[in-house]
Amino acid sequence: MVFNVDKIRSDFPILSQQVHGKPLVYFDNGATTQKPKCVLDTIEHFYTKINANIHRGVHKLSDESTKAYEQARETVRQFINAKSTCEIIFTSGATASINLVAFSFGEAFVGEGDEVIVSEMEHHSNIVPWQLLCERKKAKLKVLPFDDNGDLMVEKLDELITNRTKIIAVNHVSNSLGTVNPIKQIIAKAHAHGVKVLVDGAQGAKHGILDVQDLDADFYAISGHKIYGPTGIGVLYGKQELLEQIPPWQGGGDMIATVSFEKTTFNELPFKFEAGTANYIGAAALATALKYYQSVGIEAAVRYENELLEYATQSLLTINGLRIIGTAKEKTSIISFLVGNIHPFDMGMILDKMGIAIRTGTHCTEPVMAHFGIDGTVRASLAFYNTKEEIDKLVEGVKKVKMMFA
Repeated sequence: MVFNVDKIRSDFPILSQQVHGKPLVYFDNGATTQKPKCVLDTIEHFYTKINANIHRGVHKLSDESTKAYEQARETVRQFINAKSTCEIIFTSGATASINLVAFSFGEAFVGEGDEVIVSEMEHHSNIVPWQLLCERKKAKLKVLPFDDNGDLMVEKLDELITNRTKIIAVNHVSNSLGTVNPIKQIIAKAHAHGVKVLVDGAQGAKHGILDVQDLDADFYAISGHKIYGPTGIGVLYGKQELLEQIPPWQGGGDMIATVSFEKTTFNELPFKFEAGTANYIGAAALATALKYYQSVGIEAAVRYENELLEYATQSLLTINGLRIIGTAKEKTSIISFLVGNIHPFDMGMILDKMGIAIRTGTHCTEPVMAHFGIDGTVRASLAFYNTKEEIDKLVEGVKKVKMMFA
């Protein structure tokens, strides 16, 4: 498949605009990706032609809305190669998916004195829910460290895992370092000890063809807006046997079978975990985004992003005094860097005036920053609609900022 970046860029209306009188260069894809027109069209079509609440409605619009929602579930199932649609839980995002597991798995399987392992490179969303669980249950939180390149020290799992370890929570791809973690190896090590694994796939779901059965993941969390879909929609994949064993974490709406003041019984999977009015329009638009990504060619897109990563890395390193934070052996298209003593916020503000959108700060990974003894970084995160010409603009922009602070 020929990868036509010009054709792809034409599918994303926002990329053609100007910012501060300059053509937009969007390098903040780790925070959120832009949306192709087909996704925007799906949202507009739903609101103007179909919109009605799903499930239990007997009228035509409700029936069409319900069908679209459940078809979206099947699209997600195929995209991640889950066994069944009952393993696909729609949530508001990866954060909600992680919190669901931390609460519900924690209620069922974690007790006083038990252990939860997270990695040192986790996003706060994959640290705080487990801290809350451990505080609630009087359990212990343990940390798997990474080395100064940004590679997880997976071998240390052998000493961290004990007979009290219940679950390991680890990201597939680090949002601040770009590290692609050896998830399959981590899961195999955990399962050898009977330990379950939740994978935070907020950054990982778009960086290659995803097969949860091949990974043997127990839980996998996805955020729609980081994979060219809308905000406010996400997915929790969970193995059916586990989802059946853990209690719901929210009550109301679709998650019930019967209610009386004496007793409530819960709905079957996946509805047991989908309380209240679902984001059915978000689910339909997410399905459109996933189909679009597949139509582009996932493997071709990832190859192209890796080419951009290599080009950007080599180009940025020509700048004297520039230091890249995160040089793992396996990386995806995320580059965090510092230039001399220039504060990341100053760099970001000035680049913005040049039309270049990057992110600055801790990227919700304060333990990562503490590891390197820094306050934050400048992060350029690339997507398949970016170009080498845009990278050249970034490099020139960084050079100009460096001269200003010389």
